Amino acid sequence: MDAELFPRDRAEVAPGAVHVPDWLDERLQRELLAACREWARPPAGLRTVRTPGGGTMTARQVCLGRHWYPYGYARTAVDGDGAPVKPLPGRLADLGRQAARDALGEAPSYDIALVNFYDGDARMGMHRDADEQADAPVVSLSLGDTCVFRFGNTGTRGRPWTDVELRSGDLFVFGGPSRFAFHGVPKVLPGTGPAWLGLTGRLNITLRVGGFPASVP
Repeated sequence: MDAELFPRDRAEVAPGAVHVPDWLDERLQRELLAACREWARPPAGLRTVRTPGGGTMTARQVCLGRHWYPYGYARTAVDGDGAPVKPLPGRLADLGRQAARDALGEAPSYDIALVNFYDGDARMGMHRDADEQADAPVVSLSLGDTCVFRFGNTGTRGRPWTDVELRSGDLFVFGGPSRFAFHGVPKVLPGTGPAWLGLTGRLNITLRVGGFPASVP
C-alpha cells in the first residue's frame, strides 16, 4: 500500500485520547534519537526495570526530571546505579507542550520524561500511568519500529480496547476522561522503522506532569 495515496488521518481513539500520525518530521526524529542515545549513557542511564514480584520488564528505560520505579518517583536512580536523575531538557518540555496543544488544546508544564526502548521481543503489559500527583495529559512520541499500541478503558485491563498502529514520528496524547485508561504494547514489528533513522528497535518518549511539591524527595 502506498502511504502517499492512503494518508493516515488524525483520530480520536477515545474521549481525550488523540492519535496524530507523522507529527514529528525527519529532522526532529533524528535529533530526538541522538538525544536518547546520550540520555541512555550512565550515570542514571538505560536500565532494566524490576517489578516488586521479582520479574523484569522487557522494555528498558531511562528517566529525565524524576526517576520512575514501581510504583513511585525519586530524584535518584534508586533501582539502578543510584545516581541523580538527568534533568528534563527545556526543549523537550516545550515539545511536550506543543504536542498537547496540537492534540487537545492544552499546554501543561511537563517536568518528567520516561524513555522506553523496545527491541523486537519487548512488550508492555496493560497498565495505568497513575504514580503522578497531577492529571495533566500524557504525551507519547514514537521513534523507529512500528508497534501495536493497545488503548483500553479506565476500569479494567480487559476489553474494551482499541489497537492503534504507532509508527516512527507518530504522536499519541491522552488526557481528560482517558487520562487513567489502561494501555500497553502487545507487539513490536521488527524492521519497520525508516531506514534513514538508523534505529533498530523502537523508542517511546512519554512526557508527564509530576505535580510533586518541591519539598518531596
